[in-house]
Amino acid sequence: MLLTLKDHRPTTDSPTRRQSPWALSLRRSGSDAFRRLRNERGTAIIETALTLPLLLFVCVGIVELGRAYQTSQVLTNAAREGARIAVLPNQAADAVDSRVRQYLGIGGLVSDSSVGVTVTPVTVATGATATAPGSQVTVTYPFTFIVMQPVAQLLVSGSMVGDPITVTKTAVMRNETGS
Repeated sequence: MLLTLKDHRPTTDSPTRRQSPWALSLRRSGSDAFRRLRNERGTAIIETALTLPLLLFVCVGIVELGRAYQTSQVLTNAAREGARIAVLPNQAADAVDSRVRQYLGIGGLVSDSSVGVTVTPVTVATGATATAPGSQVTVTYPFTFIVMQPVAQLLVSGSMVGDPITVTKTAVMRNETGS
């Protein structure tokens, strides 16, 4: 008994059926596909090598600017704290300086001799024509970027290479009257 297949369909290997270009590309040797994949890997490495330093530069810049902003806020608040002490009646001469330096220490900043604290008597306007005596506290702080210092010095006028950038914050308050 002989078995015959009635529903014989030609396969892709059949000489009677024409193969599609896609099927032909699959039948090619694997070296062509591997070569194309290897070339794309090389491109990815080159793209990574070009973009990674730029990405790291941006990330470090974000961290440095955040640190500069935090320093600016601590200095502003230290000047305000100094002005609050300066406006009180019967304060010791060094009370403002010690309070500003204490606040800088709490804020994580160095409060050594490079930090300047100045108290100046001023006149504060309290209305359209009225004035009152007041105190102005100015805090100067030498700020140095960790990584971005050369770039920051290009942006700040009057700064020299290697020198820290001086950040100055001022607070003015009206003096309280003693009773």
